[in-house]
Amino acid sequence: MLSQRLMWIIWPAFLVAGVLEILVFALVDPQDMQWFGQPVELSRQGVYTVAFFVFWGISMLGSGLTTLLSMSPFEVNRCPLPANARPDGCPKQGPC
Repeated sequence: MLSQRLMWIIWPAFLVAGVLEILVFALVDPQDMQWFGQPVELSRQGVYTVAFFVFWGISMLGSGLTTLLSMSPFEVNRCPLPANARPDGCPKQGPC
């Protein structure tokens, strides 16, 4: 179940990062970019690579938040341990 949810987060974010990369660098030349008033010291390919991973990370964050917020209260509050393996003092001693 976790690996399926992870794929729901990673793949859409990957595709969005690719589209963002195309859109941004269709309009911006990496050699003209500046960081705090200084020219970026990376090659064009380096800027493309760093930008792709930044776009991918931001997109994963958005997809992950969407997946988290789409979970039902039962899924969020469900105890992953079987009833007989729960530690003493656990408020969910009985079956969920």
